[in-house]
Amino acid sequence: MTAQDAGSGPGGPFTLTSQTGQKVSDTDFRGRFMLVYFGYTYCPDVCPLELEKMSRALETLDKEGYDTTPLQPIFISIDPERDTVKEMAEYVPQFYPRLLGLTGTPEEIAKVAKEYKVYYKKRVVKDSDGYLMDHQSMIFVMGPDGKFQRIFSSRNTPDQMVAALRPVLTKVKDTK
Repeated sequence: MTAQDAGSGPGGPFTLTSQTGQKVSDTDFRGRFMLVYFGYTYCPDVCPLELEKMSRALETLDKEGYDTTPLQPIFISIDPERDTVKEMAEYVPQFYPRLLGLTGTPEEIAKVAKEYKVYYKKRVVKDSDGYLMDHQSMIFVMGPDGKFQRIFSSRNTPDQMVAALRPVLTKVKDTK
C-alpha cells in the first residue's frame, strides 16, 4: 500500500460516539490502520454487503494465523437521525467482532464526511414514510499515521482485500 501526498487524499480529524456511548477520536487509532466505511444501518443492500466483505477479509486473515489487531474496522453512519448509539449497538455486532460503529450529531457527521470527501444525501422515497441515503460506497484504508493509503471499492473482493492487507500484518500462528 502506498500513501498519497499529504493533504491531497481523504481523511482527517474526527470525534464521534461509538456504539457503546464512548467518545472516539481518530487519534485513538494512531499506530494502527483504520478501515473506514461510511454508510447507514437502514441501508437495504450496499452497506451490509460491504461490511460483510470487510468482515470476511478480516476473518480470512484471522484464520490464516495473522494478528489483525493492527487493523481497526470502522463504520461511520451518514444517517445520524436514525443511527443512534442504541441502533448502532444492535447493528454492528452482526459483522466482525471488532467492528466499531460511530455516529454523532448531523454537524459532526457532515464534518467527518467532508474530511473524507464522502458524498451523501437524504432521498425521500415516494409513497412511503421513510427515506434512503444516497452515498458513495468505499472502504478507506488509513495508515498508522492517520494518512490516506488506499481505497477498496465495491469492485474489490474479500480476497483482494486480504492480499493487500496481508503484507502489513504479522503471522502469529501456523494454521497447518
